[in-house]
Amino acid sequence: MPIGSDKGNFIKPGFLPLTVGPVTPIPAGALWVTGYNNYGQLGLGDTVTRSSPTQVGAYANWVGLSGARFCSFGTKTDGTLWSWGRNNRGQLGVGDTTDRSSPVQVGALTNWATLSSGSIAGNDQFVVAIKANGSLYAWGYNGSGQVGDGTYTTRSSPVQLGSLTTWAECSAGGIAGYAIKTDGTIWSWGSNNNGALGQNDATNRSLPTQIGALTNWLKVSAGTTFVSALKTDGTIWAWGLNSQGMLGQGNTTNYSSPVQIGALTTWLSVSSGYSQMHGITTGGALWSWGQNNSGQLGINAAGDKSSPVQVGALTTWASTSPGSSQSVALKTDGTAWGWGYNGQGALGTGTLTNTSSPVQIGALTSWLRLAVRPRASFTLLSKP
Repeated sequence: MPIGSDKGNFIKPGFLPLTVGPVTPIPAGALWVTGYNNYGQLGLGDTVTRSSPTQVGAYANWVGLSGARFCSFGTKTDGTLWSWGRNNRGQLGVGDTTDRSSPVQVGALTNWATLSSGSIAGNDQFVVAIKANGSLYAWGYNGSGQVGDGTYTTRSSPVQLGSLTTWAECSAGGIAGYAIKTDGTIWSWGSNNNGALGQNDATNRSLPTQIGALTNWLKVSAGTTFVSALKTDGTIWAWGLNSQGMLGQGNTTNYSSPVQIGALTTWLSVSSGYSQMHGITTGGALWSWGQNNSGQLGINAAGDKSSPVQVGALTTWASTSPGSSQSVALKTDGTAWGWGYNGQGALGTGTLTNTSSPVQIGALTSWLRLAVRPRASFTLLSKP
């Protein structure tokens, strides 16, 4: 699993097995931010909203990015973990509930590998993360058992989930967590509203519980109360809430266990937003489906879509990150693009104008990765 955010980094099915720690070097970059900043989630030392990318500090040593509704996280080349923004539930992991408007280190460890932060509302924020040795950690709000430590106690510092060191992939949803082991099994815990845990029942779990018996899961991406996942055979699957058709089944029926989206076996990645999904196929085509009230599907048309629809005709998309009512993506030429709601400048286009089709963010061709999370109205980007 490469060091990076829960979205935007992916492995081509069949090329690499699941392994603990980074499998390929991820280039470091400077951290840039744009959008809503009411809790200091941009990390610029203030609470001023920005409508175009602004650099955080002067260093170019960021390798991983993740954002929740009002807070942000990043890992550096030295393996340290940093957080900033809202901290009312201890979601920053620094042992208190004080907000931060600049990055602050989470503990003193230097072996963090991957992380994911989730939120369904302002108070429902928590984080899951994996260290380089394959151990799984979580912290933050725990009212539904989403921290996964067998309790319902909110944690303001990272706590290890069990003693296993075979975790390879993780993702935080609204109030549930998900992780994949090196053996290809997938696990869930937390709130099971709308079948979000994929266990084919309605029972919450406060400890990680395996979903089914399959051993070919490669990537998981949690939305608010729904989930998408990629298998090693190039198929994509989903479960949970489906009110806007985000499960891609051609309907709005909820599913409490994984169902395949279409019949393609050429998916490279799948990403979940607040009520939408994106997928990229092996040819570099970008597809989207789900809610489209602000043009966040990027298809230059109105109305929700309950089955995948291609975004334009280009086949040069490299990674994508759907958020609340906006989306951002990178092309293979290193350009960054955004579309959907732009009321707080989250698209980074220098305006507050919504758009229903992709527009380029600036003129740079050196963007490395990006991250925008469900319920968030801001974007994190990095470049050399």
